[in-house]
Amino acid sequence: MRADLPNIHEIWVYLSGSPLLALILTLTAYQVGVTIYERTHLNPLANPVLIAVTLISLAISLLDMPYAKYFEGAQFVHFLLGTATVSLAVPIYKGLPSLRGRWLPLSAALIGGGATSVVTAVVIARLLGADETIVGGMYAKSLTAPIGMGIAERIGVSPTLTAVFTVTTGILGAALGRFVLDALRIHEWWQRGYALGIASHGIGTSRAFSVNPEAGAYAGLAMGLHGVIGAIVIPWAIALLR
Repeated sequence: MRADLPNIHEIWVYLSGSPLLALILTLTAYQVGVTIYERTHLNPLANPVLIAVTLISLAISLLDMPYAKYFEGAQFVHFLLGTATVSLAVPIYKGLPSLRGRWLPLSAALIGGGATSVVTAVVIARLLGADETIVGGMYAKSLTAPIGMGIAERIGVSPTLTAVFTVTTGILGAALGRFVLDALRIHEWWQRGYALGIASHGIGTSRAFSVNPEAGAYAGLAMGLHGVIGAIVIPWAIALLR
C-alpha cells in the first residue's frame, strides 16, 4: 500500500460519519427492492418499499447509527416529498375526464373510503386501549405522507407517528390489496386502481401503475383527490369534535 494513501479503516471512519452514507444506503436499499420486485414478476408481497425499509432498519442497527444521524443524509429524499405533494395536481388534472359518467360511484367510493379509513382505525385503536398519541397518528394514515404529516401538525399530534402509520398503511395496501380485491371479485382495472389510491396512497398507486396503466391512472386520481379533501375535512372535523 502506498504511504500517501489512507488505510481502508480510515476511509470507513470518514464515510460512516458522513451524511452521504445514509443517502447511498437509502438509494441502494430501494434499488435492491425494485430489483427483487421485478425478478419476482411484480409479486405484491415483494414490495420495494417494504424491502427497502427492512434493509435500512437492519443496516442502521448493525452500524449502530442513530436515526438522527441517518436522517441527516436521507433528508434529501424527504425534501423531495414536498415536490411530490405539489405534483399531485397532475394526476388530478389528467384524471378529471375519467369522472364523466362515473362521478357518482367514484365520489361515493372517495367519501366512503376516506371516512372508513379514519373511523375504523380510530375506533379499533381506542378499543385496544391505545393512548391519545397513538390514536392521533391514525387520523391521516391513509393520505400521502407529506399531507398526513402536515395535517398532524395542524391538529397537534405527532407527525412522526403519522408518517410511520402512513407508510405502514401504504405497504400493507400495496402488498395485500390484490388479494382483498380478488376475494371481493373486483376485476375492473379502474375500480381496483381507484380503491388502491384511496386506501394506500402513493405506495398503492405505484403498485397499480406497475401492473396496469388504467389502474395507475385511477389510483393517481384517487390519491390526489383524497389528499386534497382530507387536508381540508380532517382538521375541520377534529376541531368540531374537540
